[in-house]
Amino acid sequence: MKTAGGSETAKRHAGERAAEEVEDGFVVGLGTGSTTAHAIRAIGRAADDGLTVQGIPTSFQSRQLALEVGIPLTTLDAVDGVDLAIDGADQVVDDSDAEADGALIKGGGAAHAREKLVDAAADRFVVVADPSKLTGRLERPVPVEVVPDAHTVVADQIRAFGGEPTLREAGQKDGPVVTDNGNLVLDCAFGSIQDPDGLAGSLSQIPGVLEHGLFVGLADVTYVGRENGVEERTY
Repeated sequence: MKTAGGSETAKRHAGERAAEEVEDGFVVGLGTGSTTAHAIRAIGRAADDGLTVQGIPTSFQSRQLALEVGIPLTTLDAVDGVDLAIDGADQVVDDSDAEADGALIKGGGAAHAREKLVDAAADRFVVVADPSKLTGRLERPVPVEVVPDAHTVVADQIRAFGGEPTLREAGQKDGPVVTDNGNLVLDCAFGSIQDPDGLAGSLSQIPGVLEHGLFVGLADVTYVGRENGVEERTY
């Protein structure tokens, strides 16, 4: 369910720009995905040059990359706070006149529960994206992480208010995708989402839902990487 699109050059520009915000002594949330990976690698290079930093990974993938590039790791319950979180997105509302400007859909990598926990705890949440992720209105299916025993009940609830849920199947094995938390993912199509905040609240109230991929009112800035540099969107 990962989002395709965007050149590696654009992604690298966005990731490296976000990494420039990391200061000595920072605790940094390390998001998941190909664009965030460029930020993690840049932070690793800075750590090699003497920057003191601790990372909180949001997935097995980001943990492995952080270890590979030499970023010391910690956990949320071992620190007083998170100074900065860097994360990607599957879609970003890019409309300064819209109430939902800066709202995100995340969860293509099925790590959105841990990502939201870390991103919401951070003093500053920086989104990294390439132009293919920008949209006037969110319209991708919303990933919803559910307790395995509840997935059929949750699916019925989602259908009751206009969604079409699909259990995410694994690509390299038989059966569904299982998250790092041991849960399943329903990809829920709602068409064009006119009220992301309202939908987020409705999804959160369904028993059996651990977390959903609508990130509304969390991002402080989005760095949009392009072939020749980076554009900044502040909220």
